[in-house]
Amino acid sequence: MANLKEIRGRITSISSTMQITRAMKMVSAAKLKKAQDAIVMLRPYSEKLQELIQNVNSSSDPDQISVYAQKREVKRVLFIAVTSNRGLAGAFNSSIVKELNAQFQNNSQYEIEVLPVGKKAFDAVRRNRTVYSNASSVYDNLNFDTVAHVTEAVMTSFKEGKFDEVYLIYNKFVNAATQEVTTEQLLPISMPENTEPQVETDYIFEPNRTEILDNLIPKSIKTQVFKAILDSVASEHGARMTAMHKATDNAQALKNDLVIFYNKARQAAITNEILEIVSGAEALKNS
Repeated sequence: MANLKEIRGRITSISSTMQITRAMKMVSAAKLKKAQDAIVMLRPYSEKLQELIQNVNSSSDPDQISVYAQKREVKRVLFIAVTSNRGLAGAFNSSIVKELNAQFQNNSQYEIEVLPVGKKAFDAVRRNRTVYSNASSVYDNLNFDTVAHVTEAVMTSFKEGKFDEVYLIYNKFVNAATQEVTTEQLLPISMPENTEPQVETDYIFEPNRTEILDNLIPKSIKTQVFKAILDSVASEHGARMTAMHKATDNAQALKNDLVIFYNKARQAAITNEILEIVSGAEALKNS
């Protein structure tokens, strides 16, 4: 009977776990809708801003190129790794860490620093990598101004020559079940070289082209980082919803197996008790 008691305890424990995973799935599903709307609304703005910068810059003086577009000999590289502060999201965080380690190997000839956005990235690199700054706190009050403050520090470091290249590593949101690990160059920004504008547009510049670019380019860089973090947030909720759905299904399957095993064990125990009673009765009768 002690064995049956242990099985009942396991069934109760699994039932409690199922309630937790089911609740986490529902919470992530609710948060996913809001996060998905945010990234869907930001993407067109970010893409149009990039297009505008390229069109405006295509006919500008090459000698007046923005400091954020200047390419120089690569010696120091910064990777901005975007993860979450919490786990239980399947391979969402581990895929970023895996890509980051691959980048370490591919760029081992350079001096590399990491700017982790999320506790999971910070925990993965704090012991054996150089951490530029821990930006995990951006999730405490996630908005454009908070992210822009972090991005401005990176832009200043690039401008001062502390880094020659800056890359973003994040999960790009595709749908609730699919996230793509993406590595894209943040700095220096890519500009078309000696090419005509993709769209023939007659611009009137006020006050002048240079001043407009000096305002648009920093805003574009900040928007790119903000978009990456919003992509990551939406991907996190999608990955957690999928992971909790699978966990609930696995727990249900395990519970069903345990219930069957429990019923068989209980039936076997009852049968043994009946056999013992019958055997005892027969022994008394014969005596």
